[in-house]
Amino acid sequence: MTLGEILGVLGRRWYVMLPLLLAGLLAGGYLYAAVPVSYQSQSSVSLLDSRAAAKPAPAYGNPIANAGGSLVVTADVLIRTLQSSDAAKALHDLGVTDRYTVGFAPNASGPLLSLAVTGTERAKVLNETTTLTSFAGEQLRALQASDKIAPQYYVSATPIVLPQQPVTRLKSRYQLVAAVVIAGTAGGFFLSFAAESAALARRRHKGLPQGCPARHGRTRHGRTRHGRTRHGRTRRTRGPRRPGLLRRPLDSTTWLTGYMALAFFIPSNLDLPALGGVGTPANVFALTGLLWYVASWLTGRVTPAPGTRGPRLVMCLLAAAVLMAYIADGARSASHEEVLAADRGLIGLLVWVSLVVLTTAGIHERERLDTLMRRLVVMGSVVAAIGYWDFFTATNIADSIHVPGLQSSVAGVRTLDRGSFVRPRSTTAQSLEFAGMLAILVPFAVQQAFDPVRRHAGVVRRWGPVVAMGGALPLTVSRTSIIGALLVVLVMVPRWKPQRRWGAIGVLLVSVGALKVIIPGLIGTILNLFSTFLSNSDSSTQARTVKYSAIVPYLREHPLFGQGFGTFTPDLYFFTDNQYMLTLAEMGMLGLVALLALYLTGIHHGGAIRRLARTESDRELGQAFFASAVVALVISATFDALMFPMFAGMFFVTLGAGGSYLGFLRREAAAPQPAADSPAARTATPATTGTPAGDGTAARPNPPQLVES
Repeated sequence: MTLGEILGVLGRRWYVMLPLLLAGLLAGGYLYAAVPVSYQSQSSVSLLDSRAAAKPAPAYGNPIANAGGSLVVTADVLIRTLQSSDAAKALHDLGVTDRYTVGFAPNASGPLLSLAVTGTERAKVLNETTTLTSFAGEQLRALQASDKIAPQYYVSATPIVLPQQPVTRLKSRYQLVAAVVIAGTAGGFFLSFAAESAALARRRHKGLPQGCPARHGRTRHGRTRHGRTRHGRTRRTRGPRRPGLLRRPLDSTTWLTGYMALAFFIPSNLDLPALGGVGTPANVFALTGLLWYVASWLTGRVTPAPGTRGPRLVMCLLAAAVLMAYIADGARSASHEEVLAADRGLIGLLVWVSLVVLTTAGIHERERLDTLMRRLVVMGSVVAAIGYWDFFTATNIADSIHVPGLQSSVAGVRTLDRGSFVRPRSTTAQSLEFAGMLAILVPFAVQQAFDPVRRHAGVVRRWGPVVAMGGALPLTVSRTSIIGALLVVLVMVPRWKPQRRWGAIGVLLVSVGALKVIIPGLIGTILNLFSTFLSNSDSSTQARTVKYSAIVPYLREHPLFGQGFGTFTPDLYFFTDNQYMLTLAEMGMLGLVALLALYLTGIHHGGAIRRLARTESDRELGQAFFASAVVALVISATFDALMFPMFAGMFFVTLGAGGSYLGFLRREAAAPQPAADSPAARTATPATTGTPAGDGTAARPNPPQLVES
């Protein structure tokens, strides 16, 4: 369905669209004028051990040097105490009547708490923040006194950042305005196309034509054009004009290409202020793609591709888990920030549904799906190339990208290092997201490099993405990247023929040696990461282990449906660095089942494609989908993968693409095949039989050739 057709429907159903649009705009204007300006004041408190407890080495009596380890658990206990209803009542009696929040400070690995009060009176907010900061220390002393701890062993709450002057907070007002305007616009859009669909159904029932009849070469005066001028000379016939923007056909590949371009090349930490972390330009574009698909489906322009129901069913399971978690969040005494986070979680779910629907139900031509996967690999290799720049220049190019109207949703984004190396993040939000995103795309780069259909392409075009993405993985200096690369090798290489397999092993060994020579110390740093992990002497591993024990109380409170998708944020709680633990906290056991179903569905797609494939190229494609899903399954235990927009988006694109490829192969397998001695088989042309690959394997059928008449 073209943009012109969409605008035509909205024009014909203006009596539906216009009232709802105006209602949304008027309601948004009213909220903007009626909602008062809010102010927020913040302070920071650190838990310090007693001098007696910090006396042994390596602290030697310095409490600041001993701020870590078990104090993180103590900080979590204090946070939960301050968030209780008893603490809220006590604070209310002390004059703290505005909304307050208590949580771990952003990007803090130790017992550093962030306290904030938000209200509409500047002076009152500052006084309430001072009261809250003092109350936190009093509650900590009361907890220890109730357990009869000796005073010389008390843990103290020391203010690190005193209550700051309140600053204006307009985000909540913008969110309310954006919500009602978007609701009015989207409601008018859907109802307009529902009315159009009903009108088309009535026309079909009455046997009337569905659209305006074509003119068939006649002018507006009814005279037929014969290609002659008024002087009788024959007019030269021009070729077909290229359709304009409004009449240019659109399909799912076009929308997904636009989404990938925005996701890859606009830093994923930049978003629209009114929508928060989920409001990246790529996510907004994906939602417009869903609107396009629904409009096309309601008017009968597109139907879901047969044999692609699996990914959409597993998305229904995920949606059920998210909705049940949303209900659980509403049933408990959630803070205002958690309610907004749960709302953003619903928007994020819609984005993921959009990607899966567009890839599975909207692509009906195999060539368009192949084009989408090639674009995915090419764009991913460009992002990898940007990572090289970050690594060798010790900078981050994303920090210099500023888009008017967008703001950073990640507090304190900075260049990370490990050892003597800068960990690149390219245009992603964090180096772990960069590593994970490359790891799930490398299998497709390898498959396309070996694809005999692309043998006509040069060596650089085929192997450039493999070198770019594969070489960038170790530069992130993370266990996630190395585990992902090893999984790709273990899944894909054993399925190759011996000649290719031994050649690949040789190339890998040479590559490791080259990295050791070109970048001295990199291989040793990576090996040290795993040695300290296995010996449990790594500070990062120890911090994660402490967090696993700290998250258990939240799991016990909401075991089935969790406390709300998207609500376990670092601002209010802490980083889990594990997608499975985060899912248990936010969506409970039902959410964990849905998450595992997502990964297992991707693995099933790869295996089923390989079983149904008739050519070696398609078998390798299935193995690439299998490897990508296995990588996503494993590395999700190393960081909270789906909370990063670029990784999550590319995962759901590949999940839907796997289901779409499987649908094509299922339809080919169900189609009747001509017998070997039938006329159709004897008259088969090279365009339908395909060309053999250079290694003797059969390639996929060649696409039909276009000829001029």
